[in-house]
Amino acid sequence: MSNEQSVDKDRRNAVVATSVVGGIGTLCTAWPFVNTFAPSEKAKAAGAPVEVDISAVKEGEMIVAEWRGQPVWILKRSPEMMASLTKSKELLADPESKRNPDWTPDYCKNDFRAREDHKELFVCVGICTHLGCSPSGPFTAGANPALLGEEGFVCPCHGSVFDLAGRVWKAKPAPDNLRIPPYKFVSETKLLVGDDGKGA
Repeated sequence: MSNEQSVDKDRRNAVVATSVVGGIGTLCTAWPFVNTFAPSEKAKAAGAPVEVDISAVKEGEMIVAEWRGQPVWILKRSPEMMASLTKSKELLADPESKRNPDWTPDYCKNDFRAREDHKELFVCVGICTHLGCSPSGPFTAGANPALLGEEGFVCPCHGSVFDLAGRVWKAKPAPDNLRIPPYKFVSETKLLVGDDGKGA
């Protein structure tokens, strides 16, 4: 190999090495910028909307998401669960959610406390309105003595009882129904908690 060919080969290798290093450097520099498009953990904690995939939730099942550092329950109620909501109305302290109207969006002011087009899906903040404990459940009929044979949720701290629409029973420590966060469906299988399209 001539001296000239050796120099050309060394130059080619140097150009390739520089290009590779430059490409890696560009990628490393660009990644933090691209990553800023996703909500940060701080933004999520401050209230950024959270997208939840509900495609795998079966009838009678509940999943828990997190929004603003709080548990958000998403319960897919079965036809039997839906029927229980009209049976136990006389047990409720605030069946129409009038006591604290800001905690129930207008689109959930119905017997199911859910959007009319997906009324089987109950979405609420899973924190008792008494002292901030997290209720247990959902319990089926007869599974918890505190529910007197009905279905619902029971707070283990002080015994508050809620039906499957998060409405508190009469004569219980909790003063209000469970809070419903703003939410909307972005598709049949995805839910956005923290944004209902109304500036909430």
